[in-house]
Amino acid sequence: MIAVPTIVGVPMNKPYSESCDQNREPIFSIIQPILSSASQVLEIGSGTGQHAVFFARLFPHLIWHASDRRDYLEGIRCWLKESGLPNVSGPVEFDVSDSDWPQLDVDAVFTANSIHIMHAQDVINLINGVGHLLPDDGDMLLYRPFNYDNRYTSNSNANFDAWLKDRDPLSGIKNFEDIEVMATGAGMALVEDYEMPANNRILHFKKTSG
Repeated sequence: MIAVPTIVGVPMNKPYSESCDQNREPIFSIIQPILSSASQVLEIGSGTGQHAVFFARLFPHLIWHASDRRDYLEGIRCWLKESGLPNVSGPVEFDVSDSDWPQLDVDAVFTANSIHIMHAQDVINLINGVGHLLPDDGDMLLYRPFNYDNRYTSNSNANFDAWLKDRDPLSGIKNFEDIEVMATGAGMALVEDYEMPANNRILHFKKTSG
């Protein structure tokens, strides 16, 4: 998942993901108006920490909380420490399969490049947990490819899914319809399904009143 750094300016002891650099600006163009009035955001599965630093720098008005499993925390700390940004917090050790969620007062939850790696139960835990964590009108933003009506949207996604399942048979691209049903059950409604470059999507859900 994490490539060895190969570009100038990235320390060799710091994890680096090329895909983060490739997708961060298209993602920002979508989430910028959504998070313009947010004060705190929890990122689930911060990975290398690149997204946390990039978005915290572009959203100086909010606190960006980075989180991930223990194996990723050291790399995230490298990015956060080097950035020197006052509005990026963590990283918090967190796994969606755990029962204890971070006790944070957030307006939104963002996750990228994570759902396709998760097992089915992990996705259920994620969406139910977000539903409990968010206040009314809070936002959930999910980035990655999704299938529609159990069909791939491209040959590249089909190949990617085969690669994922070869590594872990319980992982793989998830179906949009399943995600929407789970979100509805967790008290969230779909606001928009955004088409993104390289056959990816951003699903925007909002916590409904009551």
